[in-house]
Parts: sequence; C-alpha cells; structure tokens
Amino acid sequence: MANKKARGKRSNTRRKLKGGKRQSVSQLVRTFEENESVQIRIDPSHHSGMPAAKFHGVSGKVSAKRGKVYEVAVKDRKASRTLVVHAAHMKSMTLGAKEEKSEAS
Repeated sequence: MANKKARGKRSNTRRKLKGGKRQSVSQLVRTFEENESVQIRIDPSHHSGMPAAKFHGVSGKVSAKRGKVYEVAVKDRKASRTLVVHAAHMKSMTLGAKEEKSEAS
C-alpha cells in the first residue's frame, strides 16, 4: 500500500512563507476600522489567526471584529469569502495615504 503525500496547512509554501523581518509589538496590536481596505500578508512566525496560504497577498475589506481577530471579506475568483485573520497578518492599504496627508499639513 503506497503512502499518500501529506498535505498539511503549510505544504508547498516555502516561497510564500519564507522568513522575513519580525514585527514589533505595535504592529501586532494595531487596530483596523470597519470597511477599511487591508492586504493579507502572512507572518509565518505568528501562528494564531493565520489564513490559508492561498490568500497571501489578497486584498479585502474588514467587515467586523471578533475578539482579537478580524473578519475580512475577500473575493476568491467569483465567490466571496469571509476570512478570520489576526492583525499580525494584515497590512492597511490606506496607511500610505494617511502619512502623506500628515506630512502635507
């Protein structure tokens, strides 16, 4: 009887979840507003609230906060999905615009 190849949560993610720079505490506890656009950037060193690897780099909108994690609405081809993602795995897409406005004034 032949063994089947193991297909765990992190299989085939060597390039996607390669190490990188570690996040500071302020980045781990940052807050997001409802309807804010975010990009999912998986931090491999933080295991809780980690979405599936196929959603790495996908953008969506925060729909609600659920305890320490957020519900993010994303499009998966034609279907819409709701992901439960920790703040460590999200990057605000409006952050650059806020910084530009503060520098201008």
